[in-house]
Amino acid sequence: VAEPSPPDLDRQRDAQRKPERVISFAGIKPGDKVGELMPGGGYFTRIFCRVVGPSGHVYAVSVTPAVKLPPPPGAPPGTDKAVPNPCTNVTSESRDPASFSLPSGLDVVWTSENYHDLHNKMFGSVDMKAFDRAIYNALKPGGVFIVEDHAAAEGSGARDTDTLHRIDARLVEQEVTSAGFVLLESSDLLRNPDDPHTAKVFELAGKSDKFLLKFQKPKH
Repeated sequence: VAEPSPPDLDRQRDAQRKPERVISFAGIKPGDKVGELMPGGGYFTRIFCRVVGPSGHVYAVSVTPAVKLPPPPGAPPGTDKAVPNPCTNVTSESRDPASFSLPSGLDVVWTSENYHDLHNKMFGSVDMKAFDRAIYNALKPGGVFIVEDHAAAEGSGARDTDTLHRIDARLVEQEVTSAGFVLLESSDLLRNPDDPHTAKVFELAGKSDKFLLKFQKPKH
């Protein structure tokens, strides 16, 4: 995280995103193969590629929208445009959600602040069980799927994904475990009890209440 090459915008986000602690929670280590879903401007990509090192690899996979829409009002700069990445151990590509797949043999699949987007009209009607099952199939036995996202009010399901850019953590747990995963652990690292869950996340300057979930593909 302290490495000098990341852009200033990344450094401005470090305090809220706590990369050193969430990556430790995820267990990403040198030599790992990491699938990063919807990497946006590449904030975590630039960190992952240095963590896994030359013996590892990062597959940064965007999901192709069914409808091209402009960034949401108030979205921070850099969320829709990647900046150059000096690493050579990164492969970037885009996949259609209806036929989504990832390279096989991954140690970790990661998505941050964008799982909720898959429920929005810009991606059509994504079959979330099939989508999560594709992630399950790409992981090694014992591999983990990390989901970090903006928390919505408990019991709200996907109601606020397109308006407030939030999702109910319970819905995420239900969807991901229905694909065969086990919820291994959750973390309060990014929680903010002062967030009432009624505002658009872009209005909160990075201080929205966020959940962090670690799912595992069974080892046997």
